[in-house]
Amino acid sequence: MATDLQYIDIKGEKIPMVFESNQQLPIVTMQFIFEHSGSLNTSKDALGELSSKLLNEGTKKDGSTGFATKLDNQALTLSSYVGRESFVIEVSGLKSEFPKGVELLKELLKDPNYTSETLSKIKRQKIGSLRAKLSDYDYIANIGLRKLLFEGTPLARSYEGQPKEIGLITLEDIKSFLNTHLGYNNALVLAGGDITQDEVVKYSKEILEALPNVKTTPLAPVSARAIPKTEFHNQKDTQQAYVYFGAPFHYSYKEPDQYKAKIMEYILGSGGFGSRIMEEIRVKRGLAYSAYASLNRTKNNSHLSGYLQTKLESQDEAMRVVKEVIDDFVKNGITEEELIGAKEFLVGSEPLRVETLSQRLNRGYDEYYNDREQGYSKTQLELLSKVSLKEMNEFIALHPEIRDLSFSVVTKAK
Repeated sequence: MATDLQYIDIKGEKIPMVFESNQQLPIVTMQFIFEHSGSLNTSKDALGELSSKLLNEGTKKDGSTGFATKLDNQALTLSSYVGRESFVIEVSGLKSEFPKGVELLKELLKDPNYTSETLSKIKRQKIGSLRAKLSDYDYIANIGLRKLLFEGTPLARSYEGQPKEIGLITLEDIKSFLNTHLGYNNALVLAGGDITQDEVVKYSKEILEALPNVKTTPLAPVSARAIPKTEFHNQKDTQQAYVYFGAPFHYSYKEPDQYKAKIMEYILGSGGFGSRIMEEIRVKRGLAYSAYASLNRTKNNSHLSGYLQTKLESQDEAMRVVKEVIDDFVKNGITEEELIGAKEFLVGSEPLRVETLSQRLNRGYDEYYNDREQGYSKTQLELLSKVSLKEMNEFIALHPEIRDLSFSVVTKAK
């Protein structure tokens, strides 16, 4: 079983389709992913999310309850959600009922529930959710780190908005966003299950040919802060310090040796017990229950990020240890034992990462999104299993910039 990349002709445009036929269960799923239409591609913060929430409220004709009843009667699921860079509409259900799901999606796109009552409802829900987050210290520290690392760029935006900003969003704003970001020409079809390729093409055309041609702009690549900086966010009632940290990682998603970055990431901070940061922070010093670091590599940025939570009186020591661990990691590299352990885990756990249809489809989409051939991940795994200690330590030594750590810390004023 493997995904396949094909193209569908829609009004002269070649629309990518990532597809896998799987007849183990009589279930079908289809996603329409609209690229460059996410939360960071909006004129107003939270506009993308409110637009997706409005589509989840059914049609104006049937209302939220009536439309949901139609779906439930056929055991269908139809939902939309927004990410940072894309807007997604998904429909799934039993093979026998799936054609009805396509018809309901067509109804939804023609007649969204554009009513003041619906807008008021989704605003209340969003503002309530946001206010809860504004008292979540992990959220505050994380948002603070993003603003610190990407100051002056779209990635620093508070794309979830503020209650006052959300209150000012109108139905016209949402209509405009959907009409200018959901087009046939910026769509990708992700489909799988008990369905043929011809059926996917047929349903895709029924949906996409009704959409306009839109003009969207991809996010420009940005770099993380090169000069370290630490910011403290004082909260009078916190009993812990929430420490988020990040640094630049000068490594493009286009580089052919991604497997080296994966090993580096695993050993430094993403491998749980046994990773350097967990070993030094929790096991040896008992400063935190958990500590983590990852190397984020996307089209628009590449950076190191991590976090831990510790006692207020231990925050300075924990930050110092993080710096020491990463400094030593760059200077001295990894050991043969660490490399063997990383290889064994990453190769051995591969079947678990492609166990389900959803996992395989998502991997197929990731390979397309990153301009890679289908099956690229398998090739990388083969290279990973053969890389030498010398090659890995040479690679790590090329990235001293990960030592340029910035910190965003929620703590209590001393």
